[in-house]
Amino acid sequence: MIHTYQIENLTFQTGDIICTMNGKPDILPGEFWRLIGRLVPGDVDHVAIYVGPNGRCVEAGARGVITFNVPHGHWDTERMARQRGLLFDTLYGVSSPLDGLQLKEEEEHEMRQIVAAYCLAQVGKPYNLNFLNAETEETFYCSQLAYKAYQQIGINLNTGLAMEQLPGTNSIVYPQEIWDGFSHRAVESIQLKLGSGQLATDPSL
Repeated sequence: MIHTYQIENLTFQTGDIICTMNGKPDILPGEFWRLIGRLVPGDVDHVAIYVGPNGRCVEAGARGVITFNVPHGHWDTERMARQRGLLFDTLYGVSSPLDGLQLKEEEEHEMRQIVAAYCLAQVGKPYNLNFLNAETEETFYCSQLAYKAYQQIGINLNTGLAMEQLPGTNSIVYPQEIWDGFSHRAVESIQLKLGSGQLATDPSL
């Protein structure tokens, strides 16, 4: 079944990718995660996959692959932190790799179900610390889980992004390339900051 859910006024469907920035500037643990996010190229530091029903999502984090719930359509990172291994982050937007492919409704629904089923089947597996190995299915990091899920339906989320002067890092699947490479929509607060250039200049973010 395909589920639809609103998070911070953005519409998510089963299989859509939730994109976040590490950290939340107004809380101390959020500052720690913001600094961790500086190690990842771009503004988007983390991804999860919306599966439904209601606010159910799947992600790979410090506790391995888990499910968690987004309550009442609000990305309340403090409230969700205990479920998520004390990860604190800020919602950036939604990436929808199937948008714009002009698929028949039945075909798109089947693909979304395959993506969701793959993610749910990985729950309980440990975190992958070897970011260079995105092909393993024994362990997962966040964007690798989305990459492997979409690989099941013939979509490659690895666009070849690499860290400058570090050979081989194009094998890493970065959250930012999932955002940049596919149809996406930012939350309103991020849209305003992008429009003002604040994300690139504001050290509090």
